[in-house]
Parts: sequence; C-alpha cells; structure tokens
Amino acid sequence: MAKNTGEGYRIGAVKDRSQVQKDDGSWAKRDAGDGTFIDNKAAPDPYKGVAKEPDDRSDRRGED
Repeated sequence: MAKNTGEGYRIGAVKDRSQVQKDDGSWAKRDAGDGTFIDNKAAPDPYKGVAKEPDDRSDRRGED
C-alpha cells in the first residue's frame, strides 16, 4: 500500500488504479477492476504514484 510521507512524495505505488490525461489537460483516475472513473484532478500535474495509461506494468513480468 502506498503511504504519503508529508514531504511531497509517496512511498510505494498505488495499486489497482491508473490515470489518463484528458483532452483539456487535466488528469482522471480510473479503477483497474471495472474501468470506472474515480476522480478528476483540476491541477495540471498527474497523480503521484498512480500508473499512467496504457499501464504496461503487468506486461513486463517475466522479461529478462
């Protein structure tokens, strides 16, 4: 589980979530399980610790 440090960064990754940048430049967070959008961010920066789509983290397992 990801934990906030209070110093502007997060320890660990946020699991079962991804984010996509919308046409207007804002970011939307999506649940990886059912694909529903969870939250929209008004600030122009992406969410910290959340994978950007397309999320290829699971595709890299087993690669040498």
